[in-house]
Amino acid sequence: MKIVFAPDSFKESLTAAEAAAAMQRGFAKVFPQAEYICMPMADGGEGTADALVNALNGEWISAEVHDPLGRPISARYGLLPGGRAVIEMAEAAGLHLVAADERNPLHTSTFGVGQLILDALSRGCRHIILGLGGSATNDAGAGMLQALGFKLLDQNGHTLPVGGAALAGLSAVNDEAVPAALRECHFEVACDVTNPLCGAQGASAIFGPQKGATPQMVAALDTALSHYADIIAAHGFVDSRDQAGSGAAGGMGFTLRSVLNAQLLPGIEMVMAETDLNACLKGADLVVTGEGRMDGQTAFGKVPSGVLKAAQAQGIAVIGIAGSVGGDTAALNALGFKAVFPTIAAPASLTDILASAAHNVERTAEQVAAVWQLGMNRQTR
Repeated sequence: MKIVFAPDSFKESLTAAEAAAAMQRGFAKVFPQAEYICMPMADGGEGTADALVNALNGEWISAEVHDPLGRPISARYGLLPGGRAVIEMAEAAGLHLVAADERNPLHTSTFGVGQLILDALSRGCRHIILGLGGSATNDAGAGMLQALGFKLLDQNGHTLPVGGAALAGLSAVNDEAVPAALRECHFEVACDVTNPLCGAQGASAIFGPQKGATPQMVAALDTALSHYADIIAAHGFVDSRDQAGSGAAGGMGFTLRSVLNAQLLPGIEMVMAETDLNACLKGADLVVTGEGRMDGQTAFGKVPSGVLKAAQAQGIAVIGIAGSVGGDTAALNALGFKAVFPTIAAPASLTDILASAAHNVERTAEQVAAVWQLGMNRQTR
């Protein structure tokens, strides 16, 4: 019997690799002779680099870069075979790097993301996989461009300060100092957000408040991003402001697409393709997936949904294991999950639940395996 474990991370408690390993330990107690494949997954956000580095035998690289407020930090990214790198923008521009009382998207910058890209280019990478999400920024990736050698100038020819608010003063873009390696680079961007750059559904209005923006800041940022898009288009770059995903990560999607010719893809689809999940699934009798919580939102670009679709295409049964399960389990069954199991055994504090996550997943997986064995035994009678 062949069983594939392909979960996402269980946020704040288990990485995807740790969750898969716990699932395997539980199943192995019931089926010690089975063939097991652990294939940690991610949806383009947190854990994407982990999933690809683990699956593709990559190498971790650390680099000194700027955080969203310009402070020096050490951030990491993955080197992959074939001259590729995988970077999570949150490593350098993440909301978790900025304390609640410091959050101000008028001034936070994606400069550190550009520094990570430069480091990867210096190591010979010409294919960058970039995961968006979790950003503290609303500068449309302008800081990233500045780190990469683009000169963003005001009407007096002076270098523009970093941050989203400064974009209102942009007058010219100069790319003469951009390294040749960047022009040779292909960008694949994991992006599940469908928002445009500007407007009521744009980056500033929808995501700005969670980054510290007041209503007045939202209005100022939206105007600044619109002006930025005007100048970018006037300098011959593609105007993609209205395309789905351009508002991702504070407008980073716009600049990646318009200036760096990036290809924006649904995160789970990218990760499944890079890890060749379809090949791993061939001949499997069962697939077990999961994440911290499964509910009606699981269908919208989440890892379990992507894994389910891939397994269904090969006629393989899928079971979900999650820290908690929403009340709409019927919706999950309607998607095609044979069953979905929560791992929390009894009421406890969140601290205790997170600390015992690995044990809970392993125990639940053992019970799932026992039920699966019961079904197999009934079929052979």
